Amino acid sequence: MGKQQTMPNVLKNLARLLGTEVKNRRLEIPEKFGKGYCSRFVFNKHIRMTISDYELNEDLVVENPDVNTLGRMIFFKFQNIFPKSEMASKERHLMEIPSVLIATSRVNTDDVISIHTNTATINIEVDAGYLDGLFELPKKSPVLQSILQNTQPLLFEQMIYPSLQKIVDEIITEQVDEIFEMFFRRIKAEELICKLLMELEKRDEKHLYALNNRDIQAIYKVKEQMLEHLEIPPIIKELAACANMSPSKLKRLFKQIFGNSIFSYYQEFRMKEAARLLKEKKLSVSDVGYQLGFTNLSHFSRVFTIHIGMKPKQYSRSR
Repeated sequence: MGKQQTMPNVLKNLARLLGTEVKNRRLEIPEKFGKGYCSRFVFNKHIRMTISDYELNEDLVVENPDVNTLGRMIFFKFQNIFPKSEMASKERHLMEIPSVLIATSRVNTDDVISIHTNTATINIEVDAGYLDGLFELPKKSPVLQSILQNTQPLLFEQMIYPSLQKIVDEIITEQVDEIFEMFFRRIKAEELICKLLMELEKRDEKHLYALNNRDIQAIYKVKEQMLEHLEIPPIIKELAACANMSPSKLKRLFKQIFGNSIFSYYQEFRMKEAARLLKEKKLSVSDVGYQLGFTNLSHFSRVFTIHIGMKPKQYSRSR
């Protein structure tokens, strides 16, 4: 009986389409359809997790019979978190920095994710009421309050920092005896959720705006445009015209989703790219500075030190 409850119907439907079976909650993609696997764990009625790391030769449409049971769920979608081959990780683009999307059930996360087509993800769904019941204090930040209430369409993106990545790695690679597997994975899933909510609690938004998919797509297009041209500092008026929204709306929604102003976000990624060019491409400090649009190298050095914690020359010599 317990075994049956932990096997979601969507995985059975995918297995049927591929002409295979789910064994120990894991579906191996048959060679003629692609490669990789998908595992799904329903820990209890409040929390479930899917681990997907596969490539299909062609798109498949899978009916999700459980879709109506997701009404009160909050979604956590971890992307770019699987280990890459050394070659791939060296060429990993800034768009592929590990991050997690946190969405209320009123946002269609599949529409959002089509921006980052990626089948190497971990999805965790948790019931908002269950989560809210874990917090005794009535005083919560507006961001945390809005997520737990789950009454309006909201989306947040959070970068994955090393201690979060460590938990993700444990979920993916840790070999656990079958008797402990569900317990172990549920604890790790809840640990990830707790750490992410602690990060979101630090955000200082006083008022949150309900999002629609058109606005979300526009904000992600702006982000993409910025990161593709790190040598050009963002001009808000131009980005707003590209997003088809007013400058004030663009600034407000960008900060709400990413937890940072447009310029601070841009500068953070610009310095990540500077660090990569110094360390991996072995470029000189002046080459990196000029390549990223700095005309004054001492200004570049100051900005780099603030973000990375050491001067560019020092960083390029460090291990």
